[in-house]
Amino acid sequence: MKAQIEELKKRKNAIILAHYYTLPEVQDLADFVGDSLSLSKQAAETDADIILFAGVNFMAETAKILSPNKKVLIPDIEAGCSLADSCPAEELALFLQNYPDHTVLSYINCSAKVKTLSHIIVTSGNALKIANSLPKNEKIVFTPDRNLGAYINKETGREMVLWNGVCHVHDQLAANEIFELKCNYPNAKVMAHPECKATVLALADFIGSTAAMLNYAKNEPSSEFIVATETGILYEMQKQNPSKTFYVANNPETCACNDCQYMKLNTPEKIYNALLTESPEIILDDDIMLKALKPIQKMLAKS
Repeated sequence: MKAQIEELKKRKNAIILAHYYTLPEVQDLADFVGDSLSLSKQAAETDADIILFAGVNFMAETAKILSPNKKVLIPDIEAGCSLADSCPAEELALFLQNYPDHTVLSYINCSAKVKTLSHIIVTSGNALKIANSLPKNEKIVFTPDRNLGAYINKETGREMVLWNGVCHVHDQLAANEIFELKCNYPNAKVMAHPECKATVLALADFIGSTAAMLNYAKNEPSSEFIVATETGILYEMQKQNPSKTFYVANNPETCACNDCQYMKLNTPEKIYNALLTESPEIILDDDIMLKALKPIQKMLAKS
């Protein structure tokens, strides 16, 4: 199947992007593996005619916004995102009527329509920097992740109004799970994604995005790490650090690995079929793409 996929890529001038949270066998098929924004930027810089994004819908939408003249495919159209889905654009528009004088900062993990309602897009990697770049007295609404917003408020001393949305993968991680792991592995450093609850972040030695956690694992002298994020990142972490040991925080409700069911919908078989049929394709109205591009461009200018 890998050979067949490579043949289709060559014949159709296509590239495959895969997020760190996808299955290892999907990451192995990708031309680029990374977080959502870096992958979309990579795609925009290539001369490919087709971008296949193995991730979730909002990521593929962002790739389409940055590459409007390219065909963007996703292996499974059902690969949604609990965080993006927790902030419907229609409900947000009504919510923002209560805050007409506020700047809207939106985490990139949102739909294209929500991006059109935003002034600046941020990522988990640049959110603090961009928030700090705004005047101290600026009134801000932050969407859609309340945990990331609370983390920014704590670190910056701001009082942003927070939309009540969460990523189910990160929000379900519990402090007692992390504490138990710390007891079992007392020499391990704890790294956590800022989409986790404040009680989890309080136990972390390092808080950062997926890319930042990878850098931390590589540069931190410790040989053991407790990882509070989606399990897919362990594949790349272990590849980069074969002599180090990583313990992933489990889902306390199921005692199973902390997997995102949507990311795991991406499979080699679906990638092959998507390239073969050139579907499912991400289709966005030109007006939506144009409006959604502006807050992304503002972010890039500040990053």
